[in-house]
Amino acid sequence: MKSAIYPGSFDPVTYGHLDVIKRSANIFDELTVCVSYNVMKSSLFSVEERVKMLKEATKDLPNVKVDSFSGLTIDYAKEKNVHVIVRGLRAITDFEYELQIAQTNHKLSGGELDTMFLTTALEYAYLSSSSVKEIAYFNGDISPCVPDFVAKEIYNKYHGNNK
Repeated sequence: MKSAIYPGSFDPVTYGHLDVIKRSANIFDELTVCVSYNVMKSSLFSVEERVKMLKEATKDLPNVKVDSFSGLTIDYAKEKNVHVIVRGLRAITDFEYELQIAQTNHKLSGGELDTMFLTTALEYAYLSSSSVKEIAYFNGDISPCVPDFVAKEIYNKYHGNNK
C-alpha cells in the first residue's frame, strides 16, 4: 500500500488545500492530512478545531485520514512508516521555501523521506490561509475561498456571529 502524509497548519483549511488533498488521494492508497502544532505560529483555531474542520471537509474521501502532531515531520513520518510527504505549491516563492524543507527532511531522514510537490489548480493559486483570515476579519466575502461551514467558524471567531 502506497501512503503519504500532507502536513500543514491548515489554519483554516481552504479550497486550495482541498484541491491538493483530493488530487493526492487519487495518487496514493492512503493519505493522512496532518495538522501540525507549531509554537512559532499564532493560530486562529486550536489543533482540535482544525482537525474537526478537516474531517468534515474530507468525509467523502474514504482513503483520507486526519491526524495531528507536534514536532518534526520526519519523526511523525517515521512513526507512521510513511516515506512520502505531499506539499502544494502556488508560486515560485513557495517552491524556494518548500525545496529547502524537502531537502532538509530528506537529509535528516537518511534519504528515507521524499517530498512530492503538486501545483495548486490555477483557480486556487491566489489563496492563502492568511489572506482568508484577513478578508474575514474585515467582514469580506470568503465564500470563494473556503467551504461554508469553515467560513461560519471563521466569522464566528472574529465577529461572534455566523454571518
